[in-house]
Amino acid sequence: MAETNIPTFKLNDGTEIPSFGFGVFKIPADGSTYKAVADALKLGYRHIDTAVAYFNEQEVGKAIKDSGIPRDQIWVTSKMWLQDFAYEDAKKAIDTSLNKLGLDYIDLYLIHQPYGKVDEAWKAMEEAKKAGKIRSIGVSNMTVKIWNEFVPKFATMPSVNQVQFNPYFQQKDLRKTMAKAHVTLEAWGPLGQGDKELFNEPILNDMAKKYGKDVGQIILRFEHQEGVIVFPKSVHEARIKSNKEIFDFELTSDEMDAIRALDRNGKGMHDPDAPGVKDQLLGAFDVHAND
Repeated sequence: MAETNIPTFKLNDGTEIPSFGFGVFKIPADGSTYKAVADALKLGYRHIDTAVAYFNEQEVGKAIKDSGIPRDQIWVTSKMWLQDFAYEDAKKAIDTSLNKLGLDYIDLYLIHQPYGKVDEAWKAMEEAKKAGKIRSIGVSNMTVKIWNEFVPKFATMPSVNQVQFNPYFQQKDLRKTMAKAHVTLEAWGPLGQGDKELFNEPILNDMAKKYGKDVGQIILRFEHQEGVIVFPKSVHEARIKSNKEIFDFELTSDEMDAIRALDRNGKGMHDPDAPGVKDQLLGAFDVHAND
């Protein structure tokens, strides 16, 4: 078993979340997810991020069970799909996730796409948290506009907002809004989904040479020092291992500023505010197709 030297961040509800984890988006449930999660756990990862709409909760749960690692040492995140946001559906969806994962509780449960009956889903999640089925609750893909539409009406402040984030897209306005409420940002696509231009940035390559790291590790280290939770995804054991090797060096404040300056102040590759996104998403995934 590899050592686990991953620092934690304290969320606004007092729970400690591993600041670095492993994502399983688009890893198929044909044994590939099981193997990837088993490898990640073997290599010292203790935070796994899945979702109902990834269709691989079952394999995640099996890999966790078979790992022999005590349950309280592994942080598990899943997410409710927007098909299930009506209150009664949401309650059912939480229990379904628990059953598929084979767990008594989920560490973090998120509103996966914030459209429609978000308030009803949130109420069901708040109740599940009180009942001990979920430890922390949060949202995802919330822009400032969507945040202002829903969050002021919530009785409980989300602990995290999981959004797209990388050095070209640093979500500065959103982070200001979240900072006021001590909400932690989780990054999806933390490596810019392998954007060649990003990986060819001269300053990132210079830092990689200086620290004896690769550009991906420099990017992940920058995000970690920004207080962002990251969980890069890979199915290759060598890459799963190297992604995690970012805790043995530290970027200087000048280097941090230089990477902050790469921000393009633009939109990401997914624009949650674009018209028609909700219908597009509902059309793309039917999480009850195999029920």
